Amino acid sequence: MDGTGVPTVPADTARRAGKYPDGRARTREVKLGVLFTQTSVDQDGYPVRDPGSSSYVATLQAAPHFGSLVYAEARRRGSVAAHQLIVLGDGAPWIWNLADKHFPGATQIVDLYHAREHCHALGALVAPVLGQDGSGWLAERLADLDRGDVGALVTAARKLDLPEGTPEALDKALGYFETNAVRMRYAHFRELGHFVGSGAVEAGCKAVVGQRLKLSGMRWSMRGAAGIVTLRCQEASGRWEEIWNRLDNQTSAA
Repeated sequence: MDGTGVPTVPADTARRAGKYPDGRARTREVKLGVLFTQTSVDQDGYPVRDPGSSSYVATLQAAPHFGSLVYAEARRRGSVAAHQLIVLGDGAPWIWNLADKHFPGATQIVDLYHAREHCHALGALVAPVLGQDGSGWLAERLADLDRGDVGALVTAARKLDLPEGTPEALDKALGYFETNAVRMRYAHFRELGHFVGSGAVEAGCKAVVGQRLKLSGMRWSMRGAAGIVTLRCQEASGRWEEIWNRLDNQTSAA
């Protein structure tokens, strides 16, 4: 599960806070879910998606509605009979809230790439006190992360003698790792043949959403974006013909 911004008309972003200099929003978020099966690993032990097994759901509505869509699609796909359910995400709390609600027995995994991004941000935060040792310290912390040893990463960071004002920022940076520690057991997940990267949904955000709704000059209404992204998900899921059995705007032949 992931989210990506889609440029929308001013009427649909009015009074919404955003990241632009004027504080206003220019986009609305599409939440996208990719569901697939994995029954094998390659010759190097890396997990492989079963060919043609991916299906997609998306919405511009709030997380609770999105969670219902993902749950319904998972049930349609036979999740109750799955040997093991996995939920992959970037660490956003709303993703884990939905996972806890709809898939309470699933293994939750934070995408390794996002975790490494946070580790690099941590390295930049403590760089002033490390000097020339900064790159080596960061390499060691990345190695801790790859092993899933979040405890070692956090302990090493807390041992540093940081200047006044930095500890609060450090607590915030380390909070990401401490909160998600059980979701970052990467060596363990690899041994089990699980995916540790959310590349499937990242690619979906680009191919299913971005390549149609985020082109130069586009501005969508909420209704228009919702309609197009729904069609895109249907097509990407290989279920396009299901919605064209009978067109509502055509009359039957006499």
